[in-house]
Amino acid sequence: MSKIKVSKTASTNETKKSKEWPAVVYLWALGLALLSYIIARFVLDGYPHPYHWSIGVAGGVLGVGIGWVWYRWRGDVF
Repeated sequence: MSKIKVSKTASTNETKKSKEWPAVVYLWALGLALLSYIIARFVLDGYPHPYHWSIGVAGGVLGVGIGWVWYRWRGDVF
């Protein structure tokens, strides 16, 4: 047996970091997804509907990236 004593209090004293995303990331993702879907709806009117949705999803993913850059640069909006 090992004679090393492990203290369980070290992990309880640490400050718990929030695992939530900042609000600015959600706002950018939602806003850019909606905007890109609406623009694709007008521009790609003759194409099948999944094209509009895929462009909306791509806009949301791009919005997540922009939201994180905004958060690192300017901070959260609230």
